[in-house]
Amino acid sequence: MKYILMMGALGLALQVNAQKKSKKEPGIDIKEVSRIEKTLSADDMEGRRIFTPGIDKAANFIAAEFEKIGLEKLPNSNSYLQSFKMLKPNQITASVTANGKVLDDKSFFVVTPKENLVVTESTGFELVAIKAGGNFMQEAYGHVSSGKNKVVVVDPSYASNFGRLSFFKRQMMEGGASTIFILSAEPPTSFSVTANHQFEVSKLHNVVGVLPGKSKKNEYVIFSGHYDHLGIGKPVNGDSIFNGANDDAAGTTAVIMLAKYFKQLRNNERTILFAAFTAEEMGGYGATYFSRQFDPATVMAMFNIEMIGTESKWGTNSAYITGYEKSSMGEIMKKNLEGTGFTFHPDPYPDQQLFYRSDNATLARLGVPAHTISTSKMDSEKYYHTVDDEFETLDMENMTRIIRAIALSSRTIVAGTDTPTRVDTSSLR
Repeated sequence: MKYILMMGALGLALQVNAQKKSKKEPGIDIKEVSRIEKTLSADDMEGRRIFTPGIDKAANFIAAEFEKIGLEKLPNSNSYLQSFKMLKPNQITASVTANGKVLDDKSFFVVTPKENLVVTESTGFELVAIKAGGNFMQEAYGHVSSGKNKVVVVDPSYASNFGRLSFFKRQMMEGGASTIFILSAEPPTSFSVTANHQFEVSKLHNVVGVLPGKSKKNEYVIFSGHYDHLGIGKPVNGDSIFNGANDDAAGTTAVIMLAKYFKQLRNNERTILFAAFTAEEMGGYGATYFSRQFDPATVMAMFNIEMIGTESKWGTNSAYITGYEKSSMGEIMKKNLEGTGFTFHPDPYPDQQLFYRSDNATLARLGVPAHTISTSKMDSEKYYHTVDDEFETLDMENMTRIIRAIALSSRTIVAGTDTPTRVDTSSLR
């Protein structure tokens, strides 16, 4: 009897083993990772700056990869390109009166997508402040990108940097909110603002592919990275192209490889969106537009991937997750990697505010467990934003392992068996 039981158990074990082998794990191959990375960071992409032929070429390449993989397009779209309009403003007139006093034109900035803007203290704009001792441009960016109409009172200690706000007037999204910056020691009790602009209209494109879910089609998981970079600048040792191999051709390569992986796996209960964002380097406009197209309650998780081509501070087989403590997503990913030798760590650079500086931020502010995965050593990344950020500087073996780790660690979320906790928006700055 004991012999029969042992033989039965052995037969069952062999049968299970055979079934496991028949369900081959999709491969994430270093040759394919290298092909995509090398293409995106090649000189003929001209640094992938927005509004250049180079970024259009990159977008078409990514779309062609999505087509080959067999991803679907967004509903009511015949293209993988998700297009939106950008406005380049030309201010015709502007005036601000605060507490009955007409302000000097160097004491205010009006950032608006409206041709004619009139605002008073009773218009309903939120009145906020940037106080002394903070990070001026980071706080200013947070207000401009918040999606809310605001009057921002800026402490006079930032007077020498106040002119830098012109950055936000280079390009802006159609249909966005208005932000008025006033240089003042105290918030005004009464104010009036009038501004008139003309706009030059241009188009930008995210690249988005869809893998529909099975039983939970209306629940979404997002894998994303930005494909734009800095373009062509002044020559340094004869090289003028900012190739952006690590920033962020690496993240975009990961998105394409993950699309191929989950398409082959064919077990995603939730719908997966694979997104390559434009204009991250110029203000995160691509991710902002993308995020506005969804009810945030339907987005279960966002894996944003940024600069994974170099070793982390812990060496190979490791990466970090920004805002790790703000949801349970990192713990789920860590649990799914037990026994693999790969480790995800909390962000070791909290002073850099990375959680707020990448394309995860827009959805995170809406409560979505949206985090960025990176290995970039932000205190010592040698080639960051230089012409030397090229394919040859990347560790392709380690980058391939990182993409595999993201695939494995996210599978229970994609399958619908794990759901990360939401981000507490009241705790965000």
